[in-house]
Amino acid sequence: MLACGKPIARRKTPFSRAAFTLIELLVSMVIIAIVTSGLIYGYVQINRFAEWSSMSLAAQSYALQGLEQVRAAKWDLRASPAWDDMPAPATGTTNPITQTDYMDVPVTGAPYSVTNKVTLSTVSTTPPLRMIQSDCIWIFPRTKQAYTNTVVTYRAPDKS
Repeated sequence: MLACGKPIARRKTPFSRAAFTLIELLVSMVIIAIVTSGLIYGYVQINRFAEWSSMSLAAQSYALQGLEQVRAAKWDLRASPAWDDMPAPATGTTNPITQTDYMDVPVTGAPYSVTNKVTLSTVSTTPPLRMIQSDCIWIFPRTKQAYTNTVVTYRAPDKS
């Protein structure tokens, strides 16, 4: 509007500032969507890894349990007669003990089964030495992939 040949300056109000354009709003929404999807993906991956870790730790515990059961068996060569709770396999052969159980992991749904296979093999007869190998086989339910946790140790006769 012109008054006396000069334009009249408009008074600035809080509502008369410049606004964002539609393209700027769309670009910012795309950036927010990418960041949010990255955060959700990271959370899902961390949750999956935590579940896998808990199941692997439980399987390791089962493998150690099987190994300790064999180690706790009495093997005394000084007794009369010599005492051996675990039968001695011939040199080069194995004596597998297989046990199936359910994994004790706090999850919802059906329990997960594990198979623990303890193998006892004779390493030498003089001096008497045996190798104990405990393999715990379990399946991760999300990927249906089988994993094995293994513990190996050696055992000599009990000392009295």
